[in-house]
Amino acid sequence: MTISAETIRTVVGIIGNGTALVLFFSPLPTFRRIWKSRSVEQFPAAPYLATLMNCLLWVLYGLPLVHPHSMLVITINGCGLLIELSYVIIYLCFSSRRQRLQVLGMLFIEIAFVAVVAILVITLFHTHGQRSLVVGVLCVIFGTVMYAAPLSVMKEVIKTKSVEFMPFSLSLASFINGACWTAYALIRFDLFITIPNGLGVAFAVAQLILHAIYHKSTVRQMEERKKLENGLAKPNGNHEAADLELGTKTNGVKNGSS
Repeated sequence: MTISAETIRTVVGIIGNGTALVLFFSPLPTFRRIWKSRSVEQFPAAPYLATLMNCLLWVLYGLPLVHPHSMLVITINGCGLLIELSYVIIYLCFSSRRQRLQVLGMLFIEIAFVAVVAILVITLFHTHGQRSLVVGVLCVIFGTVMYAAPLSVMKEVIKTKSVEFMPFSLSLASFINGACWTAYALIRFDLFITIPNGLGVAFAVAQLILHAIYHKSTVRQMEERKKLENGLAKPNGNHEAADLELGTKTNGVKNGSS
């Protein structure tokens, strides 16, 4: 029994949906930390805003009016849209006023931009090919931005020699997801899916290499910081004990003299 290329593509697409869900949920440890500390610390909002924009555009690309027979594209990016929006809302809750205004401004711009694109594409272009071309080009551009968003974090990793703020789970999920969707696009060639996901694989490999290089130095820095925090707590306790001991001796001297 021969299996058609379309069947293989569908199976790979379903696997891609699964890995994409893992990718969307991979920042959960980061947001659990933000929730507990009630602060976004040094975590940037850029990767989540970029992913949100990417999902908005891919949902538009997968609509029957734009690119028919793209249900797998719509389902996973629709889920991703809701998940990333949840992350952004949590980020807004625990960020500073300045950060909050910046994120809200970017969020408004993204939604307005996609709405304008949708209206223009549907009203000005009248074939699926034309609509797919316009939206597909935008998907390539913003998909590349999404995968390139961690570049600022990678720069910080190289500078600090620490991968603490570049979660390994996110890097690994990015690699697996990019590889699956690149394969999906190559089975029945779709240039607009191939380019951003191919670049995503390259960026994810770079992040995994940084994890391999700086893992030990990250653990060392975290241990040193923990020791320093414990060390700062101990002197206070020692001072209190010393003061108590000094007070006892002073009272003893007074009692003896009286």
